[in-house]
Amino acid sequence: MSFASFDTRPLSPSLGVEIVGVQLSRGLDERLFQDIYLAFLKHQILLFDVQPLSPGEQVEFARWFGEVQIHVMNQYHSDAHPELYRLSNVDEHGKPNGKYPDKGTMAWHTDGSWRQVTGQATILYAELMPSAGGETHFCDMYGAYDRLSPAWLERISGLRAVHNLDFSRNRRHAEEPMTDAQRRLVPPVDHPVVRTHPETGKRCLFLGDHAEYIVGMDYDEGRALIDELNTLAIHPDLVYAHRWRPGQLIVWDNRCLLHRGTEYDVHHEPRVIRRCTVLGEIPQA
Repeated sequence: MSFASFDTRPLSPSLGVEIVGVQLSRGLDERLFQDIYLAFLKHQILLFDVQPLSPGEQVEFARWFGEVQIHVMNQYHSDAHPELYRLSNVDEHGKPNGKYPDKGTMAWHTDGSWRQVTGQATILYAELMPSAGGETHFCDMYGAYDRLSPAWLERISGLRAVHNLDFSRNRRHAEEPMTDAQRRLVPPVDHPVVRTHPETGKRCLFLGDHAEYIVGMDYDEGRALIDELNTLAIHPDLVYAHRWRPGQLIVWDNRCLLHRGTEYDVHHEPRVIRRCTVLGEIPQA
């Protein structure tokens, strides 16, 4: 597919393209955004290479996709923009503090699956990046579904998984648990294990680290099934590993991808990244 508004370069054999020649700070018009959105649906990941982008400009870009989530974990809200979720290991003196800002981001997951209306697009902008590590990896869930055996497809047909932010938070970042008020705002919700993308019509796996148990199944049995499927879903040739440079921005489709961050030296290397997630729809089988 060609686009009238820009050129593209592939990021990997299976996933993603770089959008060439678009400066987001200059604003968009309807034609340019329609081309961006077509590329988003086709390639699942879009990279905009190094360019200055203020927090306000990032939020404005996100609003072209739809309603921007105000994340329940308000301790990560960024400056005057509650739509932005700031992941930083930098203290008030500008020095690395030795802590991962949200260790749950290092497990394979999809943003906002713990809400009834789940995440559509997520948009990351890199402010500071370490010299090694701190990458973001993406895996294609269309491909993961297509590679399931007939026995697996039969086994998971019609199943629904309960997604619970409190569960994944305690599992990965228990030293900073959710408050009671935060838990009340996002009670557990269930979604189909296999969802149909509302715009492409393609089927994909929809699990990740926020999925806690299977509706109607023994808890431990359901946990084992989720863990096994989450492992089966990750195929090296379906993964794009992005090594960041400061000033880059990436947009991806949460409805058909899992993603995760990777470790870095939090004691000596700064990493600051701004994230916002656009709300999509209630997943359908």
